[in-house]
Amino acid sequence: MEIRPATAQDIPAITAIYNEAVANSNAVWTEKQDTEADRLVWLTARQALGYPVLVAAEGSIVLGYGTFGDFRAWPGYRYSVEHSVYIHTDHRGRRLGRIIVEELIAAATVLGKHVLIAGIDGGNQASLRLHASLGFVEVARMPEIGRKFGRWLDLVFMQRVLDAPGAARTD
Repeated sequence: MEIRPATAQDIPAITAIYNEAVANSNAVWTEKQDTEADRLVWLTARQALGYPVLVAAEGSIVLGYGTFGDFRAWPGYRYSVEHSVYIHTDHRGRRLGRIIVEELIAAATVLGKHVLIAGIDGGNQASLRLHASLGFVEVARMPEIGRKFGRWLDLVFMQRVLDAPGAARTD
């Protein structure tokens, strides 16, 4: 298994993994599935911003992917990014999520980011435990802020400071 930057050739697999999460989980709070064209636009936009889209692959088989993007568009948030990780249903439980998040931590650090944020469905105990084990701390819990599958959903924000808390910046 290798972790590598995603390419346009990975878009069919990325789209399938994303759409499975839309259809069967609360990992994405939408019911709208993406087309491969939608995901290609998304990939191109991430790459244009200099943000990684990483895939875990065995040969040509994409097992999962992860990325991060701006937390908010205002300039004061430029040192904070929010990440997403999706694993193909057949490959969950193999520690791929951990490996991808570790790679995203490293990439965000190299880009000079200060905080990496995870927005997690409050019922996703596996993701909450994973992030806690990687040094993320819960900083907010927002009850019943979203809705999917006819149920109210809680949003948990976890964050990891990537450099020294309060680190000086020269901007």
